[in-house]
Amino acid sequence: MADIPDKPKLEGLEQKWGERWERDGTYRFDRAAAQVVGREGVYSVDTPPPTASGSLHIGHVFSYTHTDVKARFERMRGKQVFYPIGWDDNGLPTERRVQNYYGVRCDPSLPYDPDFAPPFEGTTKNIKAADQVPISRRNFTELCEKLTVEDEEKFEELWRQLGLSVDWTQNYRTISDDTIRTSQLAFLNNIERGEAYQALAPTLWDIDFRSAIAQAELEDRERPAAYHRLAFHRTDSAGDLVIETTRPELLAACVALVAHPDDERYQEHFGSTVTTPLFDVEVPVLPHPLAQPDKGSGIAMICTFGDMNDIIWWRELDLPNRTIIGKDGRVVADAPEVIVSERGTAAYGELAGKTVFSAQKRVVELLDESGELVGTGEQFNHPVKFFEKGDRPLEIVSTRQWYVRNGARDEALKKRLLAFGEQVEWHPEFMRVRYENWVNGLTGDWLVSRQRFFGVPIPVWYALDENGARDYDRVLVPDAASLPIDPSSDVPAGYSEEQRGAAGGFEAETDVFDTWATSSLTPQLAGRWQSDDELWRLVAPFDVRPQGQDIIRTWLFSTMLRSVLEDEVAPWKHASISGFIVDPDRKKMSKSKGNVVTPADVLATHGSDAVRYWAASSRLGTDAAFDPQNPTQIKIGRRLAIKVLNAAKFVLGFDAPENAEVTEPLDLSMLAALDDVVVQATTALDAYDHARALEVSEAFFWTFCDDYLELVKERAYGGGAAGASAAAALRVALSTLLRLLAPVVSFAAEEAWSWFQDGSVHAAEWPVRSDLGGDPAVLASASRALIGVRRAKTEAKASQKTPVERAAIIAPAAEVALLRLAEADLRAVGRIAELSLTEGDEFQVTSIALAEQE
Repeated sequence: MADIPDKPKLEGLEQKWGERWERDGTYRFDRAAAQVVGREGVYSVDTPPPTASGSLHIGHVFSYTHTDVKARFERMRGKQVFYPIGWDDNGLPTERRVQNYYGVRCDPSLPYDPDFAPPFEGTTKNIKAADQVPISRRNFTELCEKLTVEDEEKFEELWRQLGLSVDWTQNYRTISDDTIRTSQLAFLNNIERGEAYQALAPTLWDIDFRSAIAQAELEDRERPAAYHRLAFHRTDSAGDLVIETTRPELLAACVALVAHPDDERYQEHFGSTVTTPLFDVEVPVLPHPLAQPDKGSGIAMICTFGDMNDIIWWRELDLPNRTIIGKDGRVVADAPEVIVSERGTAAYGELAGKTVFSAQKRVVELLDESGELVGTGEQFNHPVKFFEKGDRPLEIVSTRQWYVRNGARDEALKKRLLAFGEQVEWHPEFMRVRYENWVNGLTGDWLVSRQRFFGVPIPVWYALDENGARDYDRVLVPDAASLPIDPSSDVPAGYSEEQRGAAGGFEAETDVFDTWATSSLTPQLAGRWQSDDELWRLVAPFDVRPQGQDIIRTWLFSTMLRSVLEDEVAPWKHASISGFIVDPDRKKMSKSKGNVVTPADVLATHGSDAVRYWAASSRLGTDAAFDPQNPTQIKIGRRLAIKVLNAAKFVLGFDAPENAEVTEPLDLSMLAALDDVVVQATTALDAYDHARALEVSEAFFWTFCDDYLELVKERAYGGGAAGASAAAALRVALSTLLRLLAPVVSFAAEEAWSWFQDGSVHAAEWPVRSDLGGDPAVLASASRALIGVRRAKTEAKASQKTPVERAAIIAPAAEVALLRLAEADLRAVGRIAELSLTEGDEFQVTSIALAEQE
């Protein structure tokens, strides 16, 4: 136990107790104890690994605090808490940060330079691609490693300052050897079971990142566009068909026209053919139910590929592929083979090499010159697909990629995913619908390969035929015992390094996994799947997956998929979904909007307990506004934390005789009311409602401080049996309240606890009912009477310390009886010489006579 300071303060508590918790291992997972209690005695958290690419923002503090409150509660309930921490190192965000931070870009064709020094060491603005120094892949990934480690150290420092009760000995990185081994092993299992496959197919492509993008990484952004009316010519000279398109630059990639099968305007045209304007290519007119009769002229051109509908039409109508947009976002040099007319080849020659924007401008000019541009409509805005981290609209190009089956084309798997989603308890419940909508709305399998550099290598090679070309039917895979591997430097079994790239030899896969393909395995990474069977049995399936609502479609779904495919089980029992942090205008905070608030200054200014209180005040699934200029909730939280210290000091100032019994009705009433709070808070935290638990605990704490303490302090000072009863009740209440509030104001609660108890409050037993038999109504009535007396003195413009000669209270009979049980305490606190309690219909303080002041 520690000495009570003369003037308790919050400053310095984070460092003091952070160091003590680390030294004592307060939050470490006790495997030996876990083995004794078994899986039911363990509470395991599939902690979100923050992306180590820059700085944390206030939204991280918000959501991670929610989980920490629950973890602390379960620890105090006697569970062995497995609360690991991971770092999401790899992926596009890290690469982009490295490019901007060091002023470099990766060029895999360059040799490794062991003496390379980057031109920059940090910058506050993006460096243009033309000014970035090209370096080898190995040099680039070394810089990625260096910067992510530095970022992770800063993140850890902030998490410790916030007081996250994670076990820092249980950590992982998504680019470590263990992670690479786990990711590659899971993928090899997918291949073996037929769940992973490679295909040449239309791919959403980011031309800046030069990488394929998965469905889950898309977002719609409004972009200006205009409809261009083009005339297609019936080959039987039966007239023209006019279509409207926002992408005339894809005219050379047109493979058909399509209309709804029930659209009477086009019934006679189905089965006929037309020639395309400018390029004179014959294409069919076909029916398909996805065509929209009320959109434009009701008939559309199918191009390979302008949007997702084009992909569906192309696949379902078995159309040819005439892709003309390359991976650089420019029109490819070689025209589709079907363009053979002199006019068509000349027109295509003017487009080759142009960007999409320039090609569109030139096509419109050529159509206008040929008379086949019927007209151009007014400009309007419409949603366009972007990579969520990209700057330019996505294009759809044909590439060879790796996929994992996800239920989009497998009804049996889809039903399993929905069934396992039903097994998970969602907090809040309505978030389950978002998962189900995503599963039901999938249009294609999960694209897991990326054309990037800093990531987990896809562990395959390809056999080369006698001409040195890849034989995609002969994929070479490593033995599981050899993992982790890097195909670009390791050699497949049965081959030698000399055969790399040679006819009859092999060639390495250079793609890496999508970051979600690694993050989807966070339970396996944290639980040491396949490498520590004992730990895996103790923690899996995990008790909870906490995360944001915006990544249900990515992280939550992909983790569910991998777990169902691998173990045929839901990866967790609960999913707790946090809302967004929004700015004062109710706009979601994001780096792209420039309205992100970093938490370091907020923590330094107001203290960690105040910030934790702000976060814990919001329920799961509910957005919370944050105004850095007026953080009202944070100020309220600071006031609470300070009051905890001061109230504890005041209570501990009373001498509580050893073995003193609580006997007085008001004291028993207060503890009975506190029993109700314990039950409500426990029930709320069991249901992942930390906000409700805080609400009831805080409300009682202020009643305890403002009313009960004031009512009994004179008695407690006075000694005797009645005074001992008050002092004992105060100690019991203080112990209970500190434990109730410890998950939220963790530093203040620990500090106050140390003044009269051994050990940590965070390792103490969660409070339970005392069941001493009091009536909570006594305290409620006494509090009401005290408030009435205070109000009367205030209205008389008198100090609360002013003595009262006489006071009269009228109340219903039942309440009068309750007030008589606390009459002595009421008289003492109100300095009332004579107190009259009279039965009446309604409660009121009818009169008060102040004593004359000397």
